Amino acid sequence: MKTLRYRIGNEVKPGILDQEGNIRDVSSLVKDWDNKNVTISKLNEVKKIDHTSLPIVENSDGFAPCISKENIGKFICIGLNYSDHAEETGQKVPPEPIIFAKATSAVIGPNDNVEIPKKSVKSDWEVELGVIIGKEAKYISENESQSHIAGYCVINDLSEREFQIERSGQWDKGKGCDTFGPIGPYLVTKDEIEDVQNLNLELKLNGITMQKGNTNKMIFNITKNLDNFQFSFTNCKQCIKGHNNLLRDTIPYFGVCTLCMVYKLLVPQAVREYVESLHTNKQDFKPYTVFGSGAILNYIP
Repeated sequence: MKTLRYRIGNEVKPGILDQEGNIRDVSSLVKDWDNKNVTISKLNEVKKIDHTSLPIVENSDGFAPCISKENIGKFICIGLNYSDHAEETGQKVPPEPIIFAKATSAVIGPNDNVEIPKKSVKSDWEVELGVIIGKEAKYISENESQSHIAGYCVINDLSEREFQIERSGQWDKGKGCDTFGPIGPYLVTKDEIEDVQNLNLELKLNGITMQKGNTNKMIFNITKNLDNFQFSFTNCKQCIKGHNNLLRDTIPYFGVCTLCMVYKLLVPQAVREYVESLHTNKQDFKPYTVFGSGAILNYIP
């Protein structure tokens, strides 16, 4: 099954692509293709519906991102993961996956306009295979990883190479610019792909082929990458709450929400130790490793 999100004026609606290539509206089944509905169970439920009973969308105003950007928890990328790309750029094959993140504000539809950053001199493009997780994946083995994948999509991994490489710091400032992550138009469920490690990828710029590759050239395949990605930023590691967007905006960077970060910084250690001691009779503290800093934080029940 191929799911999609299409535009009618300023409104975005959920749909699927049927066997004849028609867009079918699924608003009667799901409100949107967001984190509540891009799940393995919900996708399987929609698959079982007689798609010919759903209304055909005669006219639309183009494709939106195939999943709602408002509910994307993380946009994690693997850098330098194709052996032929490493060879052509003269770089060594990395000993383990190079992980970086794009801001969710980078996400746009597949045909939306890209905003080139001010003072950009080396904006660039890369076709990538996107893996969409449809079930919480945390401390899973390589063998378990396939059961957490909802489907796949095409991603254009746009970069500003001077920002990324030549001006020091982390890759994020050249990778996470607004509009630098067009995705879609479709989320393709796993059952439609015979071998995800043997897919041709091609990118054209103004009709000229700029890239050709195949997923069989991945240095670390998809299941290996998920096995290496043994952390979750969905909830704060300190209070185990999702909170709202304002409080959770520091989670991808520090593993804790804004509230807990302020608590750690402003509340004296002696007071914190006393408060935390009140919980010891309920449950022992459990350490979690936070990606990036490698810091160990205590889980407070």
